[in-house]
Amino acid sequence: MSILDETDRSLLALLQKNDRLSLAEIGQELKLAPSTVNDRIKRLIRNEIISGFHAAVNPEKVGLDLLAFVFVGWNDPDVEERFLKKVAESGAVLECHHVTGAWNYLLKVRLKNTRELERFLAQELKSIDGLMRTETLIVLSSAKEVSTLAV
Repeated sequence: MSILDETDRSLLALLQKNDRLSLAEIGQELKLAPSTVNDRIKRLIRNEIISGFHAAVNPEKVGLDLLAFVFVGWNDPDVEERFLKKVAESGAVLECHHVTGAWNYLLKVRLKNTRELERFLAQELKSIDGLMRTETLIVLSSAKEVSTLAV
């Protein structure tokens, strides 16, 4: 990874706040020509510092009211490949983290309601041969949930 200068950091902060700014608007803010802004963005993409541009969708507005975290565990290392394949195929899984401690993985899932969560656990997760245990935490409310990084 290349070293980011202060201009790159400012550019990343602006793009994380609003990726719909024009090159001219960004250039004005950073005191750079739009062509220079474009070159910097292309370099950040090429160096995989920027991994994409996405719309931030309000989950509740699209009927995904339930947020849950699911710890998943097993003893047989052969389970991992099947588990990761199933997770990759699931639209409900937003994040999948390999963790330390008593569990193998932690999932962040978004679903419509508890009935959908029950179906997800029974039909998607617990159907994986060798998966031994899960523990689910349902989120009641979120005081903070961001996707921007402090660069």
